[in-house]
Amino acid sequence: MKEFIIKPAVLTRIELWAASTIFVFAVFFLITSMTGTNIELFSRAGIAYDHYENFFFPTLVRYIVLFLTFLLLSFRVVPAIVDRRNLTLNIGVIVVVLLAVWMVFGIADTYLKAYQFKQFNTDERFYSHVFAKSFVNAVWVMLMFGIYSVVKYASVYLLSNSETISTRFRIITRDSLIAFVLWMISMFILLIGDAEGEIVIIWGILVPFAIFFYCYSCYSLIPSAYQRKKPFRSYILRSLLVMIAAFLPVAFIILLITNDDETAFAASFFMGTFHLFITAPITWAIFKRRMQGNEEIFVLQKELKRSNANLDFLRSQINPHFLFNALNTIYATALNEKAECTGEAIQKLGDMMRFMLHENMQEKIPLVREIEYLENYIGLQKLRTDHNPNLKIDTNIEASTELVSIAPMLLIPFVENAFKHGISFRESSQIRTALEVRNKTLYFDVYNSKHEKPDNDPEKDKSGIGLNNVKQRLQLLYPSKHELIIRETQKEYFIHLTIQLS
Repeated sequence: MKEFIIKPAVLTRIELWAASTIFVFAVFFLITSMTGTNIELFSRAGIAYDHYENFFFPTLVRYIVLFLTFLLLSFRVVPAIVDRRNLTLNIGVIVVVLLAVWMVFGIADTYLKAYQFKQFNTDERFYSHVFAKSFVNAVWVMLMFGIYSVVKYASVYLLSNSETISTRFRIITRDSLIAFVLWMISMFILLIGDAEGEIVIIWGILVPFAIFFYCYSCYSLIPSAYQRKKPFRSYILRSLLVMIAAFLPVAFIILLITNDDETAFAASFFMGTFHLFITAPITWAIFKRRMQGNEEIFVLQKELKRSNANLDFLRSQINPHFLFNALNTIYATALNEKAECTGEAIQKLGDMMRFMLHENMQEKIPLVREIEYLENYIGLQKLRTDHNPNLKIDTNIEASTELVSIAPMLLIPFVENAFKHGISFRESSQIRTALEVRNKTLYFDVYNSKHEKPDNDPEKDKSGIGLNNVKQRLQLLYPSKHELIIRETQKEYFIHLTIQLS
């Protein structure tokens, strides 16, 4: 099915093989048939019957014409009309094909129905009668092909856009679209097979109502029933109300078609009973099975995302670029200030490394430890940039008095990003960080100016995985408990993060 949707050429091959197979089998059965279908009618009319003249060759010609007509219209004319290419020419081709089919059918029927010759006074009346019937048959053939084309292209469209349709109209599911496509195909088969009118009417109303009931049940009835103590019983009672409400409208539709009161009410009662005892339980079973499948898929996707996030997180814990900058900072500090600030730098770096190696492995840590890591990181960066008068770093981190916990290394990527993109030793730069906790809710703001990196910067074209990783971790660790707002211009970058902590 997936290949059929993605590659329409597959449908063309299927059509060609199916039509060719049907044609070959029809010719095979024609050849193996020793007697015609009208031999008794010829005998009753007292007209000599010849198997080849009055049956084989006329029927073979009809088969060939139908096969060639299908190939021409299905693979040349209709696709061009759908693509709106040479509309006038292709419509003219359809008219010519109709006339050609009419003439071939008319000539063939003069041999197939020669037993009717004595029913008319003159040859002209016989030929007029035969060609009039043949014209009706030709129009019927073209009408059936038109219905087939509508069913085919509607099916391809519905299946190809099933996800989009289901997303836009939540009541419509992919299952219901597939069922609707199969119903259209079955209706075409019933019409072309000249099925009895009662069967066509019942099937034409029974299945669409079943599809509608399935969609409505999955969208409203079953979810509402699950809120009750006995969901299945509640669902069946609601389904019964739906059937009662639909009884008269369905009966009225059937009455308009059949013009028979007894048939209309009997068919409507049968459909309601069928849907209540067959469609409703099947819908319930399908919905439960789909829910179990969705839950399993959700769990697997969540675990996969968690694993990928953790893997990316482990890879990004030790940033070589940052470590080299830190070491260069310590070295330059030791040379310029004769080790006056070296101890402080080494202590901050040691605390950060200790945090990354130990507390970073825990699922949750006290918020104060995360704050300490932030302060060490910012303090170490200040040692590197304090000599630059163009850079202003403002930090307003309030010490939390609430005993709350947070996932480790959740805040630092935003600060790292600010220092990575917000520092320029040639232009005026600014970085602002603010953090506070109120009622177990963390409010975290980071602002930085933006500067285009020089061409020789090794990280000019690297976006990194830090921010994407922290977004995934927020979705996994704090679903529906966080809000991340990012505003970005050519010169500024700002994030506001709110997390409900525990």
